[in-house]
Amino acid sequence: MNSLLIKDPLLTVTMDPENDNFTSGWVLIKKNKIDSIGTGKQPDADTVIDAKGMVLLPGLVNTHHHMYQTLTRNLPGAQNSHLFSWLETLYEVWGELTEEAVFVSAQVAIAELLLSGCTTTSDHLYLFPSAASKHLIDKEIDAALELGIRFHPTRGSMSLGRSAGGLPPDTVIQTEEEIIDDSIRLIEKYHDPEPLSMLRVALAPCSPFSVTPDLMKKSRELADKYDVRLHTHLAESKDEEKFCLDKFGQRPVDFAESLGWLGDDVWFAHTVHLNDNEIEKLSATKTGVSHCPTSNMRLGSGIAPVAKMLDAGVSVSIGVDGSASNDSSNMLNELRQSLLLQRLTDDRWLSAAEVLRMGTLGGAEILGRKNIGMIKPGAAADLILIDLNDIGYAGSKSDPLAAIVFCIGTQRVSWSIINGKIVVENGELKGLNLKEISDRADKISQEMISRSNKNSVT
Repeated sequence: MNSLLIKDPLLTVTMDPENDNFTSGWVLIKKNKIDSIGTGKQPDADTVIDAKGMVLLPGLVNTHHHMYQTLTRNLPGAQNSHLFSWLETLYEVWGELTEEAVFVSAQVAIAELLLSGCTTTSDHLYLFPSAASKHLIDKEIDAALELGIRFHPTRGSMSLGRSAGGLPPDTVIQTEEEIIDDSIRLIEKYHDPEPLSMLRVALAPCSPFSVTPDLMKKSRELADKYDVRLHTHLAESKDEEKFCLDKFGQRPVDFAESLGWLGDDVWFAHTVHLNDNEIEKLSATKTGVSHCPTSNMRLGSGIAPVAKMLDAGVSVSIGVDGSASNDSSNMLNELRQSLLLQRLTDDRWLSAAEVLRMGTLGGAEILGRKNIGMIKPGAAADLILIDLNDIGYAGSKSDPLAAIVFCIGTQRVSWSIINGKIVVENGELKGLNLKEISDRADKISQEMISRSNKNSVT
């Protein structure tokens, strides 16, 4: 397919500051780019999608996930726990990860993301059991390439085990030499800096309570050398804040600053517990944020000051977070949660347009991508269509843009196009048997839980 025309949508949401949204009209895709847009005579194309009654949007961008966690959703022992105790329960099961488990869990997560409108995603794989393969990230890359999503895997790491005062058990951490060597391997093998790249690698030590300051510094040096981005969890919970104050004598943002971890090539997940001075630091240094509302609610971590950050000029995006603290990888639902959660604070409320920007252009900014997250000529052909004829959107057409955020609908997009290729057609994911993948994931999940229970007894 060399050209694709999307014609007559109810509304086209461009997210382009130089070109407003428009009704009806058309968008022409040639190969993997948007060629042109307009409201006049429609050009010819090899393939035509009639988008009557649909909203056309840039593909959504997910900036924080742990795909392997799709295998441990709603685990009974972790259903009612705060972050630290939740982690301590799940580390034992995650210690049973295998290459197959990582591959299948990535298939599950990516399928969910694609069906809910995500066309670009990051992932944070930081757990490498001592008994497992050292090339687990390669397997989720394989899954992403197979399913056709634009992918930003981050080489996560944990080096501070329980015996040295960290939170994770020593069986799921690595030495700093192993971490740095594999980070170099992954960057040199997979990272593609080209503008329309389908795969870019970032470095992501897990958190202040699971890595050493020395590893954070070495990761910064490596990122500078290879010109890749940096990512970590930060200021997620009160427990983390206390850990940083007790161990380092600094709050999380100040600790990150002392390690060279503020800057326009860095993005943090969560940032729930920030004061005004810390928000100003993030703004001044152009440090990005991935807001994860469902996870923050699920673990009782708190409400991130998103409106304050946006008003201060901080780049804020949206992340579904791992499916053991969200129990879903649904980007449309995460947009809605972002809208609603802010209404429980004393800060100003977010609008639907602001939330959509966070989920599209905001994510593109965080990941350093200048050609995704908007509909304009020359941008990547990453587009989604949401059918407002669905029963869940009935009565919502007075404001089609807001309907995408306020109304649940089926939580599936009708069409998704990535890099000029159709990956979701009429609500169905192409080329993947979801029942087979679901059954396989369930089997692997039960095997991991069984092994972890047996190992904890012995």
